[in-house]
Amino acid sequence: MPVFALVDCNNFYVSCERVFNPRLAGKPVIVLSNNDGCAVARSNEAKALGIEMGVPVFQIREIIRNNQVQVYSSNYALYGDMSRRVMRTLARFTPKMEVYSIDEAFLDLSHFGRFDLTAYGRRIKTTVEQWTGIPVSIGIAGTKTLAKIANRLAKYSHKAGGVLDLSDGKYLDQALEAVAAADVWGVGRKHAKFLADRKIRNARQLRDADDSVIRKKMGVVGIRLLNELRGISCYSLEQSPPQRKSIVVSRTFKNEIESLDELLEAVSAYVSSGAEKLRKEKLAAGKLTVQLTTSRFRENYCRDSTAVNLPVQTHDTAELIGCARDGLRKIYKKGYRYKKVGIVLHDLSPENLVQASFLDAVDRERSEKLMRAIDLINDDMGSGAIQYGAVGWSRSQGWKTAFRHRSPSYTTRWDQLPEVG
Repeated sequence: MPVFALVDCNNFYVSCERVFNPRLAGKPVIVLSNNDGCAVARSNEAKALGIEMGVPVFQIREIIRNNQVQVYSSNYALYGDMSRRVMRTLARFTPKMEVYSIDEAFLDLSHFGRFDLTAYGRRIKTTVEQWTGIPVSIGIAGTKTLAKIANRLAKYSHKAGGVLDLSDGKYLDQALEAVAAADVWGVGRKHAKFLADRKIRNARQLRDADDSVIRKKMGVVGIRLLNELRGISCYSLEQSPPQRKSIVVSRTFKNEIESLDELLEAVSAYVSSGAEKLRKEKLAAGKLTVQLTTSRFRENYCRDSTAVNLPVQTHDTAELIGCARDGLRKIYKKGYRYKKVGIVLHDLSPENLVQASFLDAVDRERSEKLMRAIDLINDDMGSGAIQYGAVGWSRSQGWKTAFRHRSPSYTTRWDQLPEVG
């Protein structure tokens, strides 16, 4: 019988900030989205003040000021590195693991029957917190959906102490009654309304619902959800995540931009980031789409895009930048003030399966060596140590994302290592 453990980092972004600034413990803390626009992570203390997920900062300035809420810009380099440390620690406890997101992982505990799973879960929790400083909650059950429910209850139950095992089914009915149907993994907003209209308000009522009613609205996915709630595992561990179908890099600007030159710099920077992701995942793109958008709140709202088919699939930054800039020039309209630009890399395939062309004018061997050298230097010296001139050099570039309250990159930059006095 399968047994899954879902390990979820508590208030992950906030917890990362607290690891390197212990004075934040017990204080309300929020972490903001790009351009410091909205709250995307909140400490329990901040949640208690009524700060909602995704609320714009300008709407809570009074709460921040009156309650001395500590505000931080997103520091993705720090959070990504801390996530890798957590996942490496978790990998020591089982040979099979699925990294589900930056702050969640499923562990396969199917062959740990001789262990007290609650005690084993506490050992995992203690080790992760001791080795990384990140607090976690652990839910254990016979299916992924039930493990999600167990994790949710473990997070907020003082009695559970951060670890809840529902694998033996002893307290399963009681646990399902405590979770709203709308909060069950896989139930979206539209389906939540459908369930509420039929007086299916909690996970137990959903589990016991008529299959035909659920199938009619939610299809096969809904039946799988019912089976998962009934202890029949429908979703196995994904140790090898499926290959990406596309890579998207887009940003909303702090202020609107009219200048074509600035937009060209922005799209060049986003292509550079996308190409780096391609190479890290050993992929190449055969198609590139450029998108330009004005503010939807303006009268002359405009959203344009153009797709460029590449003669040979590639992850060469210079080649992709050239195509993206040509595409941007085609859709740019003088006099419009743009709020967002983005690129999409699609038609992806493994780099070792790229189909060559007799008409290809690019020296692919030289390109590979150059990209490898650039990536090695940037990995060693820090992101952006080497970049293409098309990105521009001015510090006052209006398209750059604002991070006015960002903490140092404590674990990824030598010049920002914490100092002990």
